[in-house]
Amino acid sequence: MAHEEGLPPSLLIVGTGAMACLFAARLAPHTQVHMLGTWAQGLAALEAAGVVLEEEGRTRTFPVRVHREPEACRGARYALVLVKSWQTARAGQQLKGCLAGDGIALTLQNGLGNLETLQDALGSQRAALGVTTTGATLLGPGRVRPGGKGPTYILDLEPLDPLVRLLEKGGFEVQRAHDLEALVWGKLAVNAGINPLTALLGVPNGELLERPDARQLMIGAAQETAEVARAKGVNLRGDMAKAVCEVASRTATNLSSMLQDVRRGAPTEIDAICGAVVKEGGAMGIPTPLNETLWHLVRALVDRKEVSP
Repeated sequence: MAHEEGLPPSLLIVGTGAMACLFAARLAPHTQVHMLGTWAQGLAALEAAGVVLEEEGRTRTFPVRVHREPEACRGARYALVLVKSWQTARAGQQLKGCLAGDGIALTLQNGLGNLETLQDALGSQRAALGVTTTGATLLGPGRVRPGGKGPTYILDLEPLDPLVRLLEKGGFEVQRAHDLEALVWGKLAVNAGINPLTALLGVPNGELLERPDARQLMIGAAQETAEVARAKGVNLRGDMAKAVCEVASRTATNLSSMLQDVRRGAPTEIDAICGAVVKEGGAMGIPTPLNETLWHLVRALVDRKEVSP
């Protein structure tokens, strides 16, 4: 494909799940997208048909280059990390083997600790933080449906400028920020409220608003998370009770990533979401009984044979 002026000539996406496929589909018309993963079914589907995007009654396909080993994509200048939080350490080691010396990896993952894990592997200058509020549902290997639009926030760093232009070209609403801590914790609060409950109840996001008890639990878990954040000195934007309800409404038909994981029998990100809230709350002396209960319930739900997505 022809290289568009001012955009990176290629992009590495680490991951083959819902968000990885959504970003690949949006960006593939504007640059050569490489996808590095370990999920055999996903990789085979992407090799055979590219990313299949189902949107507003239309089905479109986008070719990508698929890699199973990091050595095959050595020299990558820009990378998006879109694996599950429990896979971040492995992603860091993969990137260590293929990211260019002046390359930079941007994490747009859920949960806490992903940036630090990547920096441990790559160095502080080669990993950067972002927060995305867009959603996606994986319909099958290599097949994705958008699940609600929202801004993507990225640190205001000059080395990320070409990647920001690419994301904007792909239709993402990008906002630059100097401090993402409040946004990370705001997203964590929303995820703590929505993801475990949808996984446990087996329902799309919007149904939590229709069930009074579920709505109360959703708001409670989000507010607990906000209390921990404030105890840590994080200045959250707005009311988390309102925020979690707004996200559940905006993504009403979306199946949360945690529900998708449970249905596939895959590990979930519950440790990096509710588990992280419990850990941080304990360190600050803030009780988090709702998050602790949701954490253990989801872990109990998936205490069975696991598969790697």
